[in-house]
Amino acid sequence: MFRLASRCRKQACISLIRLYSATNPQELAIKSTNGQRISSAEYLQKVKDQTEGAKGIPIEQFQPSRAAFDVLAAEYDALREECNELNDKYKRALAETENVRRRGQKQVEDAKVFAIQSFCKDLLEVADVLNLALDSVKKEDLEKDPQLKNLYDGIDMTSTVLQKTFARHGLKKVSPEGEKFDPNLHDAVFQVPKEASEHAPGHIAEVMKIGYYLHERPIRPAQVGVVKK
Repeated sequence: MFRLASRCRKQACISLIRLYSATNPQELAIKSTNGQRISSAEYLQKVKDQTEGAKGIPIEQFQPSRAAFDVLAAEYDALREECNELNDKYKRALAETENVRRRGQKQVEDAKVFAIQSFCKDLLEVADVLNLALDSVKKEDLEKDPQLKNLYDGIDMTSTVLQKTFARHGLKKVSPEGEKFDPNLHDAVFQVPKEASEHAPGHIAEVMKIGYYLHERPIRPAQVGVVKK
């Protein structure tokens, strides 16, 4: 009988707590005066302190009012929205960081590959001079003059070794005769009448100076003659 009466008094007390709980949103704010969110335990204690008749109730048995739950629900929605925004910003920042890393890695790789580009351009002049020297010698003169033949063979061997060295470092020559003219890859120095060439109009009829590529990147356009359209 005593236990039943005690339980009834307890339920009545809880009902009284719910009835007289604070309803002012300012009083139930989940943030402190400096704008920082308080912990759940601090909030529960705050609600209990502001609830009439709840001072004698243990914190474990205290049941907050609906107004207090509404504040928590609103705070939950705000935190959820904030979390979604921060998560979206994090993903965007992560993607941007990855893009920056990839661009940086690509730039480093390109710097390694194309670091010799200026040096290669200077050596191309040497290759051009060797080719001019070889082209200037007539075949019949080689047969008549053994010394000229030896000199010619030496220059030819030098040119061959130089081209092999170019190829080993990714530098290759391009002679685009018969290909369609591309202003991004070729340098037109003259035009050829349509009837004087076997190639179609707009195509390259003659190559005056061969072009060079360094790892598929053109570093010197070929100087060509283009068939008139």
